[in-house]
Amino acid sequence: MKLLLDANLSWRLIKPLKNSFEDVEHVNELPIAQPAKDIEIWNFAKMNNWIIVTCDEDFYNFHLIKGFPPKIILLRKGNLRTEEVATLFYQYKEVIKAFHESPHLGVLELV
Repeated sequence: MKLLLDANLSWRLIKPLKNSFEDVEHVNELPIAQPAKDIEIWNFAKMNNWIIVTCDEDFYNFHLIKGFPPKIILLRKGNLRTEEVATLFYQYKEVIKAFHESPHLGVLELV
């Protein structure tokens, strides 16, 4: 499973999330023009089998129009500290893995 952290999330999440998820990257590290536009992130994730992790509703709207892939994990918890986001992912680790494996689900909302 490959998680791609959107620009609205801290790159500091990479290290704690790599303890539970095999591949985690931040959009700022992608080989695309920076700052990356949402549609460029979407296209990169689709072409390279990444799950986008974001707080940005635009990705949900893309999903409604374009479907999936890519899959999206949408955080709807408001402003959380990096540690709180990491804890949320640990709490939902099995749910996230099941979401990744499902051919029928395109969006997972963590609230």
